[in-house]
Amino acid sequence: MRLPRLIISAPHRSSGKTTLSIGLCSAFGRSGLDVRPFKKGPDFIDPMWLGAATGHDCHNLDLFMMGENRIRQSFYTNGRGADLALIEGNMGLYDSIEVDGKGSTADMGRTLDAPVLLVINCRNMTRSVAPLIQGFTRFEPDVKIAAVILNKVSGPRHEEKLRRVIERYCDIEVVGAVRRSAEMSITMRHLGLEPAPEALASAAVIGRVEKAVSDSVDLERILAIAASAPDFPGQDVPDAETPRPLVRLGVARDRAFTFYYPENLDALRTAGAELVPFSPLDDSSLPAGICGLYIGGGFPEVFLRQLEGNALLRREIRKAAADGMPIYAECGGLMYLARKISWKDKSGEMAGALPCDIAMHEKPRGHGYITLKTTGAGGWFAPGALLKGHEFHYSEVTALNREEYAYEVIRGTGLAGGNDGIIFGNVLASYAHLHALGSPAWAPAFINRMMDAGFRT
Repeated sequence: MRLPRLIISAPHRSSGKTTLSIGLCSAFGRSGLDVRPFKKGPDFIDPMWLGAATGHDCHNLDLFMMGENRIRQSFYTNGRGADLALIEGNMGLYDSIEVDGKGSTADMGRTLDAPVLLVINCRNMTRSVAPLIQGFTRFEPDVKIAAVILNKVSGPRHEEKLRRVIERYCDIEVVGAVRRSAEMSITMRHLGLEPAPEALASAAVIGRVEKAVSDSVDLERILAIAASAPDFPGQDVPDAETPRPLVRLGVARDRAFTFYYPENLDALRTAGAELVPFSPLDDSSLPAGICGLYIGGGFPEVFLRQLEGNALLRREIRKAAADGMPIYAECGGLMYLARKISWKDKSGEMAGALPCDIAMHEKPRGHGYITLKTTGAGGWFAPGALLKGHEFHYSEVTALNREEYAYEVIRGTGLAGGNDGIIFGNVLASYAHLHALGSPAWAPAFINRMMDAGFRT
């Protein structure tokens, strides 16, 4: 398959690769190209911005959760027919949880046989840019670092010095120099960038970033580099047929709950769910005729007062849980189902479907990949299966008077004490985010749980 592709990476975090990626996606899309975005790693926030910049869902590519074969499958399936597939890396190019670099962005470059565009934060740097580039291009020679973009350049004189140094000491092309500017900034929060759905002026932010990037980089040359990638090997897989819905599943989708992998939603549809969105912020009642609830991650703590103020919906969710409706919740969803959330000097009443409280902290309580062993409790999963996911939470569960858990934590933090996945009636609430491609039993188990509990269309 012919698929022009490019990885955007950097020597280290906070180099500006996300804003550069957003600007490039938007600029190429505005020129009429069909751009498909991908994000290396497990996070949700950068993909939301990349999706908003392209009009396409951004798909995560993560070795730990998915494995190489499923990464290639996802890239092939979701990149088919595109004019450009743009993959934003995470961390620094060679950073990895493994000493040998397995799972790094560089390793992703090998897996996808994709050229790399290296974004260098040049703030307070002149001649040192040369050994930095030399080291990165020579460290793993089979990684195709095709060109560099100089980012956070202070002005014309600074740019000229950098270009002269690179021309003299480095055998690499400079395809742009982006000035240090407020135009290239997006509001930050404790988990990273502010999510695009929350940024009420996100279209204006994307447009501003796009203009700054378009004015500073050689778009034609970057596209030519992407087009230099060899044909991508793959095998056509028939599109999964969506069966007649067996259940109606309410999915919490609003500014407070935004963390959903597209593959998870697709997997639920394929397993027999009709997905019905609802808003814990704005809806006073649950959708009619639903058989279960899926409440993903997000920032309920940021919307504490609005969620507390919607007492009618909180009461209805609490009653649905008490009546045995299956509910699956991840991280922010777990927080919302608790009795209350306390953050800084504020506290807000939540749904009360779980016998626990939530306390927010200034530093992460759990951050990284997580491996879970199913216990069989609650009947959601057969015991003994291993599930891989990730967690990133500043909160912890307190005052929990429940001792039944869906998972034993083999790696990671979870709820602490070696457990995760609170089981309470037909509720399963966990800090772990699972990806359907890496946990294919998850969606069918959820559908079966609803039907076994007597909830079906």
